[in-house]
Amino acid sequence: MKINKKIFLQFGIFIILFGLIGILINNLTINLIRTGLGFDFSWLSQPASFALAEYPLPYTSSDSYAWALVIGWLNSLKVIVSSLILATFLGTLIGFARTSKNSLLGLIAAGYITIIRQTPLLLQLMFWYFVGFLGLKDNMFIQSKNIFNISNQGIEFSGLTFSSEFLALLLGLSIFTSAYIAEVIRGGILSVSRGQWEAFRSLGLSERKGLIRIILPQALPAIIPGLTSQYLNLAKNSTLAIAVGYSDIYAINDTIINQTGRAIECFIILLVSFLLLNLLITNTMEIINRLILKLRKYN
Repeated sequence: MKINKKIFLQFGIFIILFGLIGILINNLTINLIRTGLGFDFSWLSQPASFALAEYPLPYTSSDSYAWALVIGWLNSLKVIVSSLILATFLGTLIGFARTSKNSLLGLIAAGYITIIRQTPLLLQLMFWYFVGFLGLKDNMFIQSKNIFNISNQGIEFSGLTFSSEFLALLLGLSIFTSAYIAEVIRGGILSVSRGQWEAFRSLGLSERKGLIRIILPQALPAIIPGLTSQYLNLAKNSTLAIAVGYSDIYAINDTIINQTGRAIECFIILLVSFLLLNLLITNTMEIINRLILKLRKYN
């Protein structure tokens, strides 16, 4: 009897969901017919007719919309991957400081986390862009024999140029996410029993060595899930790049919608792009978690 109720409930939920999807598709079809646009992706081969501020591969306004989206996707990957690395580094340092026996260091780390977490990300991005970089003078603010130069245009380092838009987004995303990662690290470290701390101290290991060699390996299984969530949040938050004029895939999609009116198709492209990225992040972190658990099992 209970089994029949469960099957009936599941069947009812399926019918409701199927009906809602059908209504949405029907409304979408009607609206597309009314606008006369139809539903196709042939416009992807047409010239984009707009310039991009930065592009990792050759690009001109005569290139197709498809190529513009590829450039935007590469720009998104560049800032996301860079931010993930920097945020993890900063978050780990702050997390260690938060659990330190040094009261002053712990207080500074706690203040950092509180301030960053209580300030909206968009506001932080605006600060880094308009105050941190555009507030600099037109000429080079810092020079070091053409090796390291800073200006309101960005940073040049050993022949590599990073625009102020990219750097503002990189710093904003990294610092904002690092505060959350620090709390994930702290929670993972505190999940290890106090007996493990006392054990490495009794062996004469320093706090730093004990934390890295004994505590952190045991804390990683508790850290990885939270870290994955923060990585996914960072990837989604990268769409705020449009606020500082960075040419990521979201900003380019927005421009294409304004030019072509192909909002549905652009939304699907954006949805699939971030779905693939999130699946990549999730699966990579899952593999890392399994490796850690396997190593702990054999050790």
